[in-house]
Amino acid sequence: MRCIFTGFVVFALASQVLEATLSKTDSKKAASKTREEKSYHSDKTVQDRGLVVTDLKAKDIVLEHKSYCAKKAREKYFSGDVLGYITPWNSHGYDIAKIFGNKFTMISPVWLQVKRRGKERFQLTGLHDADQGWMKEVKRNAKNIKIVPRILFEGWSYQDFESVFSSEDEIEELSNNMVQVAKSENFNGFVAEVWSQLGNQKQT
Repeated sequence: MRCIFTGFVVFALASQVLEATLSKTDSKKAASKTREEKSYHSDKTVQDRGLVVTDLKAKDIVLEHKSYCAKKAREKYFSGDVLGYITPWNSHGYDIAKIFGNKFTMISPVWLQVKRRGKERFQLTGLHDADQGWMKEVKRNAKNIKIVPRILFEGWSYQDFESVFSSEDEIEELSNNMVQVAKSENFNGFVAEVWSQLGNQKQT
């Protein structure tokens, strides 16, 4: 019992020392962080909070950049299809998809590449990036959302595209590979990125 009491006293004294070493700058940072956390889940819309303005200030963006109206997070106002990309250079997109999944029709994580290994031979890489736990959480929060990873045709030349898309056998083999991966990984389909790659190539 004496050991427990002594340990408690030491802990209490250490806590007081740590609090005493906080500088004015640290206190300001802590207060700023508290303000940001308090505004993270607001009950009011951006209009009600006066955030829709013509003279936007940088400090308001910094203070409010993580805040949203929790009551409206699951409501969708646009009746058309909405496709959202999740890029590897901004991992915050994974959280956005979980919170606002109902506002999207499809979510496309940038995960996969198709490599051509020869005639009627293809390989899909990048499956190690596929996060099944995240997919389940997104679909649990948004029942109707579709997970459609982006497919990048990595290392393909214009001649590769021409050869594959002019051959029924190659198209069938590529399609079968993609369907098999979609079934095994619980994908709802794919977003095929082609034109951005062909735009930098000249037909010879």
